Amino acid sequence: MWINQPNATFERIDPNPPDAPTARRGAASAGQSIHLPGVVAVVGCDGSGKTRLAKDLVAALRQERPAERRYMGLISGETGDKIKQLPLMGVALERYLAAKVRRAQDMKKKVPGPFTATIMYLFSLWRVRQLGRLKRRAQSGVLIIAERYPQAEIAGFHYDGPGIAIERSNNRLVRTLARREQKIYERMAEQKPALIIRLAIDADTAYSRKSDHPIAELRDKTENMPRIKYNGSRIFEIDATLPYDAVLATALNAVGGVTRAI
Repeated sequence: MWINQPNATFERIDPNPPDAPTARRGAASAGQSIHLPGVVAVVGCDGSGKTRLAKDLVAALRQERPAERRYMGLISGETGDKIKQLPLMGVALERYLAAKVRRAQDMKKKVPGPFTATIMYLFSLWRVRQLGRLKRRAQSGVLIIAERYPQAEIAGFHYDGPGIAIERSNNRLVRTLARREQKIYERMAEQKPALIIRLAIDADTAYSRKSDHPIAELRDKTENMPRIKYNGSRIFEIDATLPYDAVLATALNAVGGVTRAI
């Protein structure tokens, strides 16, 4: 039974409005899907509390059954923290790499060249491998709480979609990689979690929590991420500006509602 909460709503919203960066119209047909009953994904803008919620869900769920968190993004904040801890140049190196990543992820800019596009394509292949590992763990009986989840509706690593996008370059190799990458994300998007918990937040609140992120980037994410349908997956939206205890309790109830039958 679906659980209705006063501050959480289930909604399916049409993606790819005219002003949104697109991967490809009609991508990831909802008619093609593989259900993953042992997987729950937590998605949302930076600052919405994805990492904390995913960790706390696992801690609570482990009291009843095997459960683990899987990070399904490409470069996590945890990775950045580890780089910062390197001696002498750690902080400077993390800032340099973060700037490079943001430039590559900016879908309004051209991909610098075939080398960068190849690296981005390899990142996408790595994500395929991570999804394969996630599926095997879920099939073994472990309940997986995935932090972030791939989709093929809106282009951009920021949205966990394809990062190259064919319209970003006129280079033949880059465009070939973009087409192949799009197909990769369509295949990943066919594999639908039992539930997607989407944490809704406004850009100003997100910035107050993640002031190291450009406010323009956060505004872009808060505007476009709610438009992603995740190939017709079941989506449970929670207001992430609520007190955290309420967010966690609501999420636990939602997870329980779809996993009791597993």
